[in-house]
Amino acid sequence: MNEQPIKVLIIEDEEMVRINLEDFLEDDGFEVKSADSGELGMELLGEYKFEIVVVDMRLPGMDGNTFIKEANKIQPLLNFIIHTGSAFYTLPKEFRDMGITKEQVLLKPLSDMEILTRAIRKLQTKK
Repeated sequence: MNEQPIKVLIIEDEEMVRINLEDFLEDDGFEVKSADSGELGMELLGEYKFEIVVVDMRLPGMDGNTFIKEANKIQPLLNFIIHTGSAFYTLPKEFRDMGITKEQVLLKPLSDMEILTRAIRKLQTKK
């Protein structure tokens, strides 16, 4: 059986964090693209079909909340994992209404990168 890799988009402005996430997920068999801004992420959404987006909330220009709202309009079947450094981040009602749960909010830095891969795989099984 030849399964297609899960297609993941990472939106993260911190270069080292973005590279580490991308390398780890690629090593774990995911097909990964990344962007350092919400605007570039939107361009990639126009070019590729992703299944999961890992998005930072604090981004230059378009922030993560705005990115999620706009990305959901373009690809309504996208699943999101919020990757934030803010321990005080709370899910807006609009996101909860989209089906995003608190389990999809991961705090930086991740103590174990497997937390991310488990969250991605769990979202894929929800389809």
